[in-house]
Amino acid sequence: MSFLDYLISVDARTALMGRMMQKLGVDRQLKSVAGHAAVTNRAVDRCRSCGHQDECSTWLDEHQQADDPPDYCRNRDLIARLQRVDGHR
Repeated sequence: MSFLDYLISVDARTALMGRMMQKLGVDRQLKSVAGHAAVTNRAVDRCRSCGHQDECSTWLDEHQQADDPPDYCRNRDLIARLQRVDGHR
């Protein structure tokens, strides 16, 4: 994999994470938590190391709204915590 391929894949995975956070309505909560830069970086790292990019992209395209991420989402616990902060649950 070239460095350019790596950067493209990182951007694609970061975009998937952003779409997932928006789809589940926790994107604003992520930006407002204490230490949000570090929390976001760890979430991005989890997305980068996930092997389900194609499935994730398809899931995001097929769901207009969702209460929970797919079972394979490596940020599932973070999303659940962010939903509790906002009173979703």
